[in-house]
Amino acid sequence: MPPHKTKARRGTGTRSRKAPGSGAEPAARTGGARAKAAGKAVRKARRGGMGTNLKVTLSLVAVAVVALAVAFVVSRAGGEDVPAGEVAQSVVRADSHRLSTAADGKVTVVEFLDFECEACGAAYPGVERLRAEYADRITYVVRYFPIASHPNAFNAAHAAEAAARQGRFEQMYVKLFDNQTAWGHNQQSQVETFVGYARELGLDVDRFRADLASPEVEARVRADAQDGERLGVRGTPTFFVNGDRYEQDPTYEALKKTVDDALAR
Repeated sequence: MPPHKTKARRGTGTRSRKAPGSGAEPAARTGGARAKAAGKAVRKARRGGMGTNLKVTLSLVAVAVVALAVAFVVSRAGGEDVPAGEVAQSVVRADSHRLSTAADGKVTVVEFLDFECEACGAAYPGVERLRAEYADRITYVVRYFPIASHPNAFNAAHAAEAAARQGRFEQMYVKLFDNQTAWGHNQQSQVETFVGYARELGLDVDRFRADLASPEVEARVRADAQDGERLGVRGTPTFFVNGDRYEQDPTYEALKKTVDDALAR
């Protein structure tokens, strides 16, 4: 199943809308003004009978201004480049949740997911199979990217993070996906369902409830989503293998081949 393509919103650090007077469109107007001014200077020089050398110089300046204006517009329209070091840090952070850790650290797989996403649920069995087979050879990292159109995606992410505060992230991760069809895409809040999962996992329920609504948990989920937006994540599941975005279908076979190729390097 292809990744869900809806953007994350509502408190998850989506990209801010451009403020008036910023971005590529104003840049285009500025570039056009510069080119127009340069052309005017050339025409004026011609009317004034300036020397050939000066005319040539002004013509070259005009061409240079136009080229710079075009380059500026293209650069702004394409977005700012992110330094490689910052990209690596945005893919995996020190506090990112690791479901497995390889001793040699050679291969790291990162999944940006939404617990309510059906495509994530479809990929989940293959991911678990991959984790079981490569448990000691790959580091597997899970990061939150709740989708706004999924009514309980944020609550589910908060539930996983609240469980993580009691050392039970992986157990809640499994609970949420194993029972996705029971609670997913329900328009009513599923908080009490998640509290029930916490109780089944032996968590301190009062603490779990408090963490579910805490600003710290909200900020933690939002930080993951902000990193996802920064990396160009637009849907779930989205995978990165050793920092490179995985572009194939999220099937066990395709993921396994990519992991094997990375291990062989």
